Order: sequence, then C-alpha cells, then structure tokens
Amino acid sequence: MHIAGARIKLSPLDESDLDLFIETSMSSAMMEHVYDPCTFEQANDAFIAKSRPWTMDSDGWLSLGITEVTTGEKLGNIGLKITSHEARIAEVGFMIKPSAQGRGFASEALNLIKHFALLELGLNKLVATCSVGNSNSYKLLEKNGFIREGCLKQNVIIKGEYVDDYIYGLCKSDL
Repeated sequence: MHIAGARIKLSPLDESDLDLFIETSMSSAMMEHVYDPCTFEQANDAFIAKSRPWTMDSDGWLSLGITEVTTGEKLGNIGLKITSHEARIAEVGFMIKPSAQGRGFASEALNLIKHFALLELGLNKLVATCSVGNSNSYKLLEKNGFIREGCLKQNVIIKGEYVDDYIYGLCKSDL
C-alpha cells in the first residue's frame, strides 16, 4: 500500500524508516509534548510493533513512513489506530523531524491519511490528542478541519509532571 500526494508518499514502515523512528523516539525535543523519550530498546520495540502487518481488524497502529518523493528523504511517520471498530473511529498521530517542520509536509500527510481513512477505509471519525502546549500540532489539526472537542485535564505525565491534552475530532460528514 502506498498513498501518494504532490510532494510526499506514505508507505508502511520498513527498515528504511528505522533510524529516523529511533532518533525521534529518543529525542527529548521531539518527545517534549508526547511522552518521556524512549531508550534505544524501547524505540526499537515500538518500531517492531508499529511495523507489523495491519488490517481493519487490527488492534495496533497502521504506521506509515513519510517520504519526500523527489529526494527520497525520510521526513517522519503518521498513523492511525482504530479505537472503536463498532463506531468506526480511529486515532491519528504524526511525527515530523525538525528539519522538515514548517514546510507543509505534515499538513499534506495528514490530509492524505484523513481522506484514506474516511473515504477508502470507510471510517466515520478520526480523533487526535495533543498537549495544550503543542501549538504546532493543534494548529495543524485545525488547519486540516479537525475540531477541538475538549480538554483532558492532567491526561498524561511527561517528565514527572501532569500535562493537559486537547482532544480533536473530524467526522466523515465534516469533509
């Protein structure tokens, strides 16, 4: 499976995505609003889990590497995880390396995966969670049609501190 846009393509994670995945998972700066940075072993285990084959019945993530078409450069990853098979709801998440941020790649990737999930997979709703301090992520979600549905107080612990998260949603009927 490959999902292609004007400047990027999304493909299931493979060995060519491993180095960037581990680098971002272990980076304090990249994980600042997500969770505590992983150890190498934790990052490697997460990569193995997210690289497993995926079907609509899977409980794990459909994780896709983001690659720039013209250069072949690995930019990050994006994925979705069905959280309710009955209601056809999936969570979406993304990570873009710092040198690729602010150049529209994340927006293109999010647009591609939302259309794939809602139109091709037939899901009804996508949700996303991001730290209230992560303005880049929530601005990206809003730019791509996601609506802030609430604030989850003290939803996660990062670096030993409770952090509030915004929850966003996008329904198929909103497209």
